[in-house]
Amino acid sequence: MKKLFILIPIITIILSSCNSNNTDLPPNILFVITDDQSYPHTSIYGTKWINTPGFDRVAKEGLLFNHAYTTNAKCSPSRSTILTGRDSWLLEEATNHVPFFPEKFSTFPEVLKSNGYKTGKTGKGWAPGVALKNGKKRDLIGKEFNSIKTDPPTKFISNNNYFENFKYFLNEKKDDQPFFFWLGSHEPHRRYEYQSGTKYGNKEIDEIEKVPDYWPDTENVKTDILDYAFEIEYFDSHLERVINELENRNLLDNTIIVVTSDNGMPFPRVKGQVFPFDNRLPLAIRWGKGIKNPGRIINDYVSFSDFAPTFLDLAGINSENHTMKDFSGISWISIFNEKTIAKKRDYIIIGKERHDVGRENDQGYPVRAIIAGQYFYSINFKPERWPAGNPETGYLNTDGSPTKTEILKLRKEKKTVDYWNYAFGKRPKETLYDLKNDPNCIKNIVKNDNYNSLKDSLRKILIKDLTKNKDPRVIGNGNIFDNYIYAEKRTRNFYKRYMSGELLDSDWVNSTDFESDIK
Repeated sequence: MKKLFILIPIITIILSSCNSNNTDLPPNILFVITDDQSYPHTSIYGTKWINTPGFDRVAKEGLLFNHAYTTNAKCSPSRSTILTGRDSWLLEEATNHVPFFPEKFSTFPEVLKSNGYKTGKTGKGWAPGVALKNGKKRDLIGKEFNSIKTDPPTKFISNNNYFENFKYFLNEKKDDQPFFFWLGSHEPHRRYEYQSGTKYGNKEIDEIEKVPDYWPDTENVKTDILDYAFEIEYFDSHLERVINELENRNLLDNTIIVVTSDNGMPFPRVKGQVFPFDNRLPLAIRWGKGIKNPGRIINDYVSFSDFAPTFLDLAGINSENHTMKDFSGISWISIFNEKTIAKKRDYIIIGKERHDVGRENDQGYPVRAIIAGQYFYSINFKPERWPAGNPETGYLNTDGSPTKTEILKLRKEKKTVDYWNYAFGKRPKETLYDLKNDPNCIKNIVKNDNYNSLKDSLRKILIKDLTKNKDPRVIGNGNIFDNYIYAEKRTRNFYKRYMSGELLDSDWVNSTDFESDIK
């Protein structure tokens, strides 16, 4: 506790700037993260086919963000960005999915722990991948609290009792000790029990008036979406109980509650790809003692690289008290006090390298992109490669689902190839979309001469930013990302083993066939 007492004067000054009615206790931090939930899929954002009172309460009593983006729309690289405060492409092996986490990078929970915080997690933390320190398992977030189980409403929902495990953590914590807790759901990650949304969630197909233009507007696709919604609502019920528990223990007002997701929904053309709707995520933050004029909507661009510097700032931990260096992100603690961000963004940069399996020699699909106002511009550095994995391996960069099966069937039956092209087809080296008039990114206007000046300007800004920050992909060392080995042996040399017939009976192959699940 010695370090904690040293920090109290610093913390008191920071908290006082936000609200004069504070105690001397540093704020607790509860980080709530769902698995594969897109913006705007909560009821407070206006989505009619979903009900999320837990998320909505956090937003109504705090801040609701309209433009929060992960730098990389896949589980482990997105979570790596959150934990380190570094853009995905600056994380070496951790830029890729299923990596070995580099020992050189510290995480903000590790820093919080070394400065007196009690840290813990339940559910999905940093994953998938392997984190080691001096050859031993490294805990990037905190002690696990996963022992208490429950009977889930469907066969694919996790049996982790998130709420009870959080209570267990609180019971173990000392009264005068601030805490950081990572509440990571496994929902709405696939698989889903087909028709669970209508069977158990009392939802109606007609609630979904229209699906995005890049999917078939069919009953099976709408059913798939409602099953996804049911899983979001299930976890939100745990969040409601967690908030009530904090309130009952008089911890709510001095706990910063952050609710978000790691990447977009597990559907074709979304999860693991590089479009604005893949990387744009829900975000709400509540802090009773520290947010001035709650209920505000924040329209600034914020990045997942901002979480680490913001949390350390809020905890009063300056750069001399931790080993985290060279943040890509910025602290936006000033938003809490109704002031502008010191380094307000005019644009946001997103990208990817290697996700999952399905290409020769374990190759990735490198992309960098910029979102600025109503325009989205991207560079696909290897347009000769398949963006969602090779067809002969089953497009394994896209989760198996009724929606995926529907798209593949339409192509196989020669009814239409449009949806297949949107999800799995090769893409040009450059793309440019007008998000105001084409939010689904259907019409690529990059070759329209009327937009040449705009395209050149966005490309110049993108490359200049990435060059300044020494992105290996743009300074001549991009091939390094294809040479990092997967942390899981089953994913290494997948293409070669698949094509030789070694994997015909593997779970990878079976997981892509959902035709038995749909009509």
